[in-house]
Formats: sequence, C-alpha cells, structure tokens
Amino acid sequence: MDLLIPSTGLLFWMSLTFLVVLCILWKFGFPVIVGMVTERKAFIDESLRKAHEANERLANIQKEGESILQEAREKQAQLLKEAADTRDAIVEKAQEKARMEGARLLDDAKAEIEQEKKAAIADIRKQVATLSVEIAEKVLKENLKGDKAQMDLINRMLDDASLDK
Repeated sequence: MDLLIPSTGLLFWMSLTFLVVLCILWKFGFPVIVGMVTERKAFIDESLRKAHEANERLANIQKEGESILQEAREKQAQLLKEAADTRDAIVEKAQEKARMEGARLLDDAKAEIEQEKKAAIADIRKQVATLSVEIAEKVLKENLKGDKAQMDLINRMLDDASLDK
C-alpha cells in the first residue's frame, strides 16, 4: 500500500520544489519566451508589409510605363494630325510650296516622334533593367548560397563571355 500512496513529507517537498521551479519559470523563463515570440511576430509582420509595399511599387511602375506609352501614342497621333492639318492649309495657298513645306513638317514630326518614342522606351528599359537587377540579385542570393554554386555560375559566365568575343 505504501507504493501507491507517497508519504506526506515526500508530497510536501515535491510540491515545494514544483512551486519553486514554477516561480523561477514564471519570473525568468516565460517572459523571455513571450518576448522572442513577439519579436518573431513583429519581424514577420514587417516582412509582409515590405512585400506588400514592393508589390504596390511594382504595380505603380507598370501603370506608369503604360501611361507613358499611352501618352506617347496620343502625342504621336496629335503630332501627325497637326502635321496633316498644316500640310492641307499650305496646299490651299500654293501647291508647289505646300509639297515642300508638308514634306519638311512631316519629317520633323516623324523625327520628334521617333525621339520621344526612343526616350520613352529608354526610360521603360531603365526601369525594367533596375527591377530585373533587383530580382536577379535576390534570386542569386538564394541560389548561390554555397561555394560550388558560385563557382559554377562564374565558370558559365566566363564561358559565355569568351564565346561572345
């Protein structure tokens, strides 16, 4: 029967030891654990916020690129219309002079349109290149964590560079 029911002294010391350990954990252990969990939650929340902001910036850049292209198209259409109107007005005054003046205005308009088109495309390419470099940097950081992966990439780049020349 003594095996199933412990003595009161043993129960007292076991209870006292349990309460001391519980107090120590309550005072020193649990606040550290809760603090670590709170820090981890804050880090995850911040990471999610940054990812959301990056997605919003990417969407804004894409919208800006589309609006720049639309503006370029509208301006091109407007310039072509203005050039045609000018050419028609000159044709009414003098046919020979109108041919020369119309050709000149049309060439100027095409050159200006081409320059604006090139500028818009260059700007979009610059933005795309910047985004591509950032994305590539993140991808490479993930993919090239080991020395072997880094050496393989360097060897492939050297082979490509030697083949291009």
